[in-house]
Amino acid sequence: MPQSTSRRGLLFGAAAVSAGAVLTGCTSNEPKDSGGDAPDNSQAVADDKPGKHVTIGFAGPQADHGWLNAINDQARSRAKKYEDVTLEATEGSNDTAAQIGQVETLINKKVDVLVVLPADGKALTRVGLKAMRAGIPVVNLDRIFASAQAYRCWIGGDNYGMGLNAGHYIGEKLKGKKNAKVVELAGLDNLELTKQRTTGFDDALKNYPNIEKVARQAAEFTVESGQAKMSQLLQAQKDFDALWNHDDDQGVGALRAIKQAGRDDFLMVGGAGALSAFQEIKQDRGVLKATVLYPPTMAASAIDLARALAQGKGVSGMAEFEIPASITLYSAVVDKDNVDQYMPTGFK
Repeated sequence: MPQSTSRRGLLFGAAAVSAGAVLTGCTSNEPKDSGGDAPDNSQAVADDKPGKHVTIGFAGPQADHGWLNAINDQARSRAKKYEDVTLEATEGSNDTAAQIGQVETLINKKVDVLVVLPADGKALTRVGLKAMRAGIPVVNLDRIFASAQAYRCWIGGDNYGMGLNAGHYIGEKLKGKKNAKVVELAGLDNLELTKQRTTGFDDALKNYPNIEKVARQAAEFTVESGQAKMSQLLQAQKDFDALWNHDDDQGVGALRAIKQAGRDDFLMVGGAGALSAFQEIKQDRGVLKATVLYPPTMAASAIDLARALAQGKGVSGMAEFEIPASITLYSAVVDKDNVDQYMPTGFK
């Protein structure tokens, strides 16, 4: 499950099915009418053509959640795309001490660049600093290190933006309804990301004075907790117009509870971008009408960034010669109108 802390950075649109589309395929960044005054870095940006061989060390999570499994799959499949990339991947771990040891092993192997999704960003900061001081640039994936000195580039999702976009989608659907009521099925309340998603949702609803959030229940990002907590919400709230669920995995359980209760009198918006959610949205037979993305394709983009870093190249489509220091993915809303576009990115 996504577990990132507060972050701000460049918006990095996730509309393209190819996660690294913005990183490849550029022949020139010079404006057509520049008169030759703009710098031409067309030879210094990453593309698909083979270049200097690089070894990327990847330390990812234990795949105990659909989203986390997709992170690992995205990184591995992206690396295979490039004949000039060797991926040294560790066995995924959610144990902080074990992951520190795995990253230190990659440092000792003298990989060219590291991609790390830390089990705990604060706890892994020390080993990120160690890599950077050893001259190995680090791409920090999603869960952010406690110090900006521990990474060269951070790329991850926008938890606040998830809540914001979910709230706006629901708000627009209900803006013509008097005294509309919404409920929220959140994730683990001890995680900063859950607080950010709730804050974004609440901020969006402030734009719709006709809407009141009447209940909030925290679940645990699992199917079982989603079903149990949704059952409690349904029993306590006999009448509401919309539900926002933070996570599509726990949403599987929530949908079971909703069907068991025979309820179809509200609309539901999910979160993250699971394949099961996309399929449910496409069928358009139940309450789930949309989901807000937290794209696991960020891992594929992290591999693109790592390759560009190791080869001393920048990002195509940008005038700068260096890759950005921070890239925040956009939390797009997927509904029946655009679900076919995003279906290939859905995780199981």
